[in-house]
Amino acid sequence: MADLSTPPPPKKPLFPLNGCRFDRMELAGSLGDLGTLLPIAIGMLLVNGISATGLFFAVGLFYIVGGLYYRVPIAVQPMKVVGAYAIAQSLDAATVQAAGLLMALFLLVIGATRLMNAVSCIITKPVIRGVQVSTGVVLATKGVAFILGTSALQQSGGMAEPFLGVDTFLWLPVGIWLGIAFLVVTLVLIDSKRLPAGIAVVGGGMILGLLFSGGAPLTGVSLGLHLPELLPFGFPGWEAFSLALLAMALPQTPMTIGNAVLANADLSREYYPEGERVTPRALCISMSAANFLAFLVGGMPMCHGAGGLAAHYRFGARTAGSNLIIGAIFLGLAVLVGPSVLQIVQLLPLSVLGVLLVFAGMQLCLQVMDIQGRRGMFTVFAMLAITLASNLAVAFIVGFALSHLLKSEKFSI
Repeated sequence: MADLSTPPPPKKPLFPLNGCRFDRMELAGSLGDLGTLLPIAIGMLLVNGISATGLFFAVGLFYIVGGLYYRVPIAVQPMKVVGAYAIAQSLDAATVQAAGLLMALFLLVIGATRLMNAVSCIITKPVIRGVQVSTGVVLATKGVAFILGTSALQQSGGMAEPFLGVDTFLWLPVGIWLGIAFLVVTLVLIDSKRLPAGIAVVGGGMILGLLFSGGAPLTGVSLGLHLPELLPFGFPGWEAFSLALLAMALPQTPMTIGNAVLANADLSREYYPEGERVTPRALCISMSAANFLAFLVGGMPMCHGAGGLAAHYRFGARTAGSNLIIGAIFLGLAVLVGPSVLQIVQLLPLSVLGVLLVFAGMQLCLQVMDIQGRRGMFTVFAMLAITLASNLAVAFIVGFALSHLLKSEKFSI
């Protein structure tokens, strides 16, 4: 006979919104990763001609579905190798879509066959920390470049804030003044619950963008109903697939495994121990689904990045509510504004995005503090040096080999 005196164990809530918060801290945290997301997105819209409606629609939906499934904050970022190469080489939209479809197929195979579980067992902690530190330094470096006005986007436009038509103030690039001001604002408000830093930085930046430009970028923006077009650039040809495979998909894969899967899962476990669903296999499958969607609507290849997660956390994201907030913003802009959405996001000064990048990068670098011993630190800093000299994909491969080599007593550091 059952013991009726013992109450049954509490059931886990089935409704995915349970535990979500929608307060100012979650809003601030949801904005924390715009410094990583928007510059590459804007570059691909301007240079590669991908669909603005499709890009914002896919990003917004990815944020929302990711939050509902994982039930903790999860980042959405561009695939950086794909984005950087596509922008640098001015590739057409069809080739970018081919790269996205190839990455979707690769990630589906890795995740569905459980190969990712085997890979995660042989990747050591120093390699994961090396990926995180390398990504953090790269993000912070790009942030400083935006503040100094030396990024490729600013140099091609010929001024510090090319979208706002502003260059210098008191003989210095205006971004330096803005960067210093917003760095101070962030330091003062980073732990504030009354006025979170993310809201102050993004909101203040947008207001300044309106003042600098006189609202010119908003000319012609009108509300309506805009739905993404299916395969707006047609199905890519074999030439597009061959270029995408060799120049983008293959170099991107080790970086995605290292940063968006292994480093991201490790960081999520530290920040959100309740996020049991954030596993390497699940991350592969969700990124695969997102890239299939982006391919269909003409968006950009996407991933979950450790740097983005660090940014969301540092600026206040503690529940999946942050995902639903930023997802609703992106999805709303796509559906209500459509192709004109680019004109709205260009109001945010690049130097302000740079401030977000600096803090996200530094937060990610702090993960190295739990590495003990010379061998582990040697692996981390060797990977950082290789990343700065080459790229993160090469650093991940070399770091993996080096970490196993240093396990032997034949080698000493």
